[in-house]
Amino acid sequence: KTYKPKTSNLKPFTYHLGNFLIIVSLFLFAFTVFPIISVYLFPPKITAVEKLKGDYVTIPKISAQAPLFFNVDPTRETVYQKVLKKGVAHAKGSALPEEKGSVFLFAHSSGNPLEISNYNTVFLKLGQLEKGDEIFVNKDGKIYKYEVFDEKIVSPTDVKYLKETKDQLIVQTCWPIGTDFKRLLIFATPVK
Repeated sequence: KTYKPKTSNLKPFTYHLGNFLIIVSLFLFAFTVFPIISVYLFPPKITAVEKLKGDYVTIPKISAQAPLFFNVDPTRETVYQKVLKKGVAHAKGSALPEEKGSVFLFAHSSGNPLEISNYNTVFLKLGQLEKGDEIFVNKDGKIYKYEVFDEKIVSPTDVKYLKETKDQLIVQTCWPIGTDFKRLLIFATPVK
């Protein structure tokens, strides 16, 4: 007798299910990371701060520029999440750029791929800033210039920086990118 291998009675779709799942997984992975990769490969063009109309924050080194919304409550997630889809939030209770004290700004470093926009990833490359890099805040027709002097990675519950009184700008985003485990804080001093 000759040996005859058993043929599979599986339907074609079931037989190729493994390949199909691999392809779907690769597509979902690409869909998830594409917005982040596109910011690195095709950084958005930024407008010269002198030409901007309205309130904006601009960080030239990382091609970050977004509308700025003042006096957003950082303790009410439903409130600030809506604002962060449109730009960067200024923490209510922190100083305004024309005042003495700490100006506190925050935004996303990444977001839900289905809701992604340039503003959802505006602070994606914030970790690349170094001492001496410039940050500009446009408010009410005036331009405020800041120079980076420090960075810290802190716990999300470490909110003491919201209450600092020295003249500085603090820019915050979640860290590492795509998580909310920690907070990356960039500290900048005003330049006259």
